[in-house]
Amino acid sequence: MNNKNITILGIESSCDETAAAVYTTQGGLLSNELYSQIPSHALTGGVIPETASREHMEKIVVITQQALAKANKTLNDIDCFAVTCKPGLPGALMVGVAFSKAVAFAKNKKLIGIDHLEGHVFSACIENKVPFPFLALTVSGGHSALYLVRDFGCYEILGSTLDDAAGEAFDKIAKLMNLPYPGGPVIEKLAEAASFKDFFSYPRGNMKNLNFSFSGLKTAVLYHLIEQKAYDQETKTFLKNDDLDFKQQVASSLLVCIGDIFEEKIIRALKMHPYLKSVCFVGGVACNKYLRNRLQAACEKKGKQLFFPSNKLCTDNAGMIAFVGHYKAQQGLFDDLDLKVF
Repeated sequence: MNNKNITILGIESSCDETAAAVYTTQGGLLSNELYSQIPSHALTGGVIPETASREHMEKIVVITQQALAKANKTLNDIDCFAVTCKPGLPGALMVGVAFSKAVAFAKNKKLIGIDHLEGHVFSACIENKVPFPFLALTVSGGHSALYLVRDFGCYEILGSTLDDAAGEAFDKIAKLMNLPYPGGPVIEKLAEAASFKDFFSYPRGNMKNLNFSFSGLKTAVLYHLIEQKAYDQETKTFLKNDDLDFKQQVASSLLVCIGDIFEEKIIRALKMHPYLKSVCFVGGVACNKYLRNRLQAACEKKGKQLFFPSNKLCTDNAGMIAFVGHYKAQQGLFDDLDLKVF
C-alpha cells in the first residue's frame, strides 16, 4: 500500500452508537458521522443489546453513505476498512464487522480490526500534538483504565476496571435516583448546583494501586439512599423526587468522590513514571467539565500538560477508529476476512 496518502473508512458499532468516518494521510479526519441510540435506550434506562443490534443494522448503510458524502469520497476511493472488533456487545460488533467484511470483499480492499479502547487511547492525538510518552486515562460506560503510551500502537495497561466502570456507576446511580439516561450529564448539572461540594464522603476504595473499582461506591450510595429513606429496595422506587437539594447533594458528593479517585490515580502513576511528558483524559466521561478541570489542575501541579478530545471524539465514534486504522495500515497490520469479534 502506498504510504503517501492512505484513505481509511472507519466503522464503529460496539455499543449504542452507529458511526462511520473517513481519514486520509494528507487531509486528516474528513468526516465523522454518528447515529446515537440514546433516545431508544433512555426508555429503558440502559442499553438493551438486542435493540442496539437492530438499530445498527437499520442505520449502518445510511451513516456510511453520509460519511463518504461529507468527505467527498466513494467506496472506490477507500484503500482500507477499519472496524471495531473488540470489546463490546457481541451482536452490535457483529453488525459492523460483517458489514465491513462484505464491502472490503466486494471492493477487494484491505481490512483492519480495531480495539475500541485503543481508539479511545489515541483519540486526543487526532486534534492535538500530544508528546510521547504519555499517560492515558480512559473512562467510559464500560471501562476505566490507565495506559502508559510510548508510541502509536505501542502501549501497556497500568491499571484497569476490576468491576464497575465510572460511567456505569453514573448511569446506575442516576437510575436509582429516577434521573434520565445517560446519567453522567444529569449528575454533573445537579452537582454544579451544589457547588461541587462533598456532603456525604462516599468511600474512595483502594487508592494504593492503579486499578479502578466502582462497585463499592455504587453500593455505598444505594445504602445511603436507603438509610435516608430516599429509596425503597423492595419496590425499587426513589422516594425523594421532589427533594432537589438532596439530589444535588448526592450528585455533588458522587462527582467529587470520583474526581478524587481519578486525581489520586494519575498522581500515583506520574510518580511511578516521572519521565512521562503529558496526560490524556479520554472516553465518554472525559466530556465532564468538572473532571477535566480537576485533572488539569492536578497535572499542572506536576508540570504536565493535560490533553482531551473534543466532545464528539470523547464519546464512541468512528473518527478514532479510522485514525488508529490509518497508522496500522501504514505499518502493514491488516487482518483476514475471517476477523472475529470479542
